Amino acid sequence: MRKLIMTAAAAAVLASGTAAFAAVKHTTGTIKSFDGTAMSLVLDKGATFTLPQTFKDPGLKVGEKVRVTWDMSGKDKIAEAVKIVK
Repeated sequence: MRKLIMTAAAAAVLASGTAAFAAVKHTTGTIKSFDGTAMSLVLDKGATFTLPQTFKDPGLKVGEKVRVTWDMSGKDKIAEAVKIVK
C-alpha cells in the first residue's frame, strides 16, 4: 500500500511540473520590425516571434508597444496573440 501511495505522489509531482513548464508566456515590448508576409515580429529587446497563419493584424506598426502571448515550439517562439497596449 505504501508503494502505491508513493508512486501516485511521484506521478502527481511530475505531472504538475510538466504543466508549469508548458505554461504560456507573456512579453511586453516595442515593435522593432513587423513583416506580415513573412509572419514575423521582432521586439526592441531582440525577442523574435513567428506569427501563425491565422494571425489577424490589429494594425501593428514599428514603434508601438505590444504585449505578446506566446509559447515555444521547438526552438521557435510562436505568438498566440499580439495586443497593442497604451
